Amino acid sequence: MDRELQEKLKEKALEARAHAYAVYSGYTVGAAALGTSGAIYAGCNVENASYGLTMCAERNAVFAAVAAGEKKLRAILIVGPEDGEKPYPCGACRQVLAEFAESPDMPILVVAPDGGCETYTLGDLLPHGFQL
Repeated sequence: MDRELQEKLKEKALEARAHAYAVYSGYTVGAAALGTSGAIYAGCNVENASYGLTMCAERNAVFAAVAAGEKKLRAILIVGPEDGEKPYPCGACRQVLAEFAESPDMPILVVAPDGGCETYTLGDLLPHGFQL
């Protein structure tokens, strides 16, 4: 992925993170998913007092893409809080990404609090995901 596209994804993820509703954990996350059409879909985490109803930023971005008619994703970038740990996707998010990834080699970019970015493939993070 070229640097310009990575920066655009990061910008969209940061914008989404600013809208996160993380009143219980204080752990704000933003994500930006790149569809095969080239469109970018952003999402933030939304917590709930009934913690099981909380929705992660990654899934919100994926679901926004699907709601817009996108069925396959090329990449996703995730940013966490400025003073937190790296925002690796949870197991549920990894499985949802597997459902809509263009390939198991889909890049998952994780932005560290210092701004550095690590790139993994979906296969790296979910080596034996459930497939139909």
